Amino acid sequence: MREWWVQVGLLAVPLLAAYLHIPPPQLSPALHSWKSSGKFFTYKGLRIFYQDSVGVVGSPEIVVLLHGFPTSSYDWYKIWEGLTLRFHRVIALDFLGFGFSDKPRPHHYSIFEQASIVEALLRHLGLQSRRVNLLSHDYGDTVAQELLYRFKQNRSGRLTIKSLCLSNGGIFPETHRPLLLQKLLKDGGMLSPILTRLMNFFVFSRGLLQYINQRKKFRRRWVGALASVSIPIHFIYGPLDPVNPYPEFLELYRKTLPRSTVSILDDHISHYPQLEDPMGFLNAYMGFINSF
Repeated sequence: MREWWVQVGLLAVPLLAAYLHIPPPQLSPALHSWKSSGKFFTYKGLRIFYQDSVGVVGSPEIVVLLHGFPTSSYDWYKIWEGLTLRFHRVIALDFLGFGFSDKPRPHHYSIFEQASIVEALLRHLGLQSRRVNLLSHDYGDTVAQELLYRFKQNRSGRLTIKSLCLSNGGIFPETHRPLLLQKLLKDGGMLSPILTRLMNFFVFSRGLLQYINQRKKFRRRWVGALASVSIPIHFIYGPLDPVNPYPEFLELYRKTLPRSTVSILDDHISHYPQLEDPMGFLNAYMGFINSF
């Protein structure tokens, strides 16, 4: 019952704001700082925001962070400093349509394009031939799966992936439970264009939400990539996640990917474990990275 009221609230607040013509809030000082410390590169005429920090001197290790829906690279700010103590380069981007990156409309957003943008960023940084560790969450998990598929094909110009750590992403369409807001905006009907127009948020457009349908269409490609590669794979799981419910998700994950290791965080941790329990998340990730 409480979850139902939360979802009604998520719909009501932006609709009311749009109705009253309330201007969008100003960036907080923390977000201003995040933006000013980052950079932009251009991908096919579109500006993509990214962060690139130099950490441990002398270490060859690189980690690339892939954020979830409907947020941005700022999702990683609570564990950023901790990562710089272990890795030489810590890199994150705002996917196209998210955060400070461009939000073209109309545009056919796809997981394939987002994966190509990650590859382009690494080329822009001169790191295309380096082995990288991928750390992903939610929507970013699916982008990581596409990058893993390309890596498995061993084609030139693709990332060389050393390890992959996923977290609370709907990698199995059959156990993924989209929230009411996502369903309304994804599936069409009368409410979808009304909500999209009134909310005035590009990230809540139907185009961005088609990644849910793409997960179903390309399940064999993306789940198959996870099951067939030999690199170390780990999953960090917040078990209170309504999008990937316990225990159904975890049972299917362990059955499908028996070689992967799993870290289950405290019972009260939900869909954003890196924000809800940054220390627990960071410890779980470091335990994985230091295991090989």
